[in-house]
Amino acid sequence: MVPALVAGPPTMAVAADTLPWNNPNNALVIDAYELNTIDWDSLLSDKRIAAFISKASDGLPESFSCTGDHAGDTVAHCKTMWRKYAVSRELFQTRRLVARAAGLLWGSYHLARPGNPVDQANHFLEYADPKDDEMMILDLEGIDSQKFMSLEDAQIFAGHIRARTGRYPVLYTNHNTARYIAAYRNDYPVLARLPIWYARYRPDVKGVFPMGNWDNYLMWQFSSGQNCSKRRCPYRVPGTLTDIDVNVAPMSRAELAKVWARGNLLPAREPDPPLILAKIEMEPRGMPAQGPATFAQLPPDPIVTSSIPQSDVVRTRRDF
Repeated sequence: MVPALVAGPPTMAVAADTLPWNNPNNALVIDAYELNTIDWDSLLSDKRIAAFISKASDGLPESFSCTGDHAGDTVAHCKTMWRKYAVSRELFQTRRLVARAAGLLWGSYHLARPGNPVDQANHFLEYADPKDDEMMILDLEGIDSQKFMSLEDAQIFAGHIRARTGRYPVLYTNHNTARYIAAYRNDYPVLARLPIWYARYRPDVKGVFPMGNWDNYLMWQFSSGQNCSKRRCPYRVPGTLTDIDVNVAPMSRAELAKVWARGNLLPAREPDPPLILAKIEMEPRGMPAQGPATFAQLPPDPIVTSSIPQSDVVRTRRDF
């Protein structure tokens, strides 16, 4: 585990471990969005589950007036979104009451969209109303600023959360985005030093960590609707369907509780020479490559959060 979070005990997992969710000493974390169905009595029967993370806010605040410009939406759609927002927020609060009453650690995430990052940060804090012992997460799905919050704005978002709460959020992202941030960590000194909640659906992450300032993942999302079916699933959570997201922490429940809401930045490191090539390879489409040569561009990042409609998902075999 990263040194700023915990002084790694001898039993702590390392990033090269295979199938760490099969280790009964490693804590499991469930994360859900508003359309996941949960039977709480069944879910809580799994004593390895130490924490529950729920989707909170999504982009900019919803419009409650439904007048004026709706960015292409009709007034009817605006009213539908308002009702959805009201219901999802009530569900969020109910889940928090149930989870905390059951002794689970609680966290919430903001799905980062294009738009004013300060307004989005304030929206998240108003929606989630995070307590001092609850984890806050910035969900950054890719580096395409037309679809997701730009990396520059993500830094502003994280800084505003720190200014208002005294703590930084955790960064949730996929492999391609994490690698890009690591390569450009001098350009994004805050974003690159947030503890990472890492999403990748493989049996191990050998050769991935250390990456930039990250010695290891804080949590690894290893199972979701993309790699879990009725026939085969990395880990089945009682009381949920195959679309539930499951995460593993490289530590015990007690160790996870100690670092859950700390909100510190990781130590900074100087870039290593191998990342020069990564900086060129990872340039977003449409941007000029930086360096003496032009390399083939990678396909867009896959979307790894179940709160994104499947019709919007762009998949690539590179990350699965």
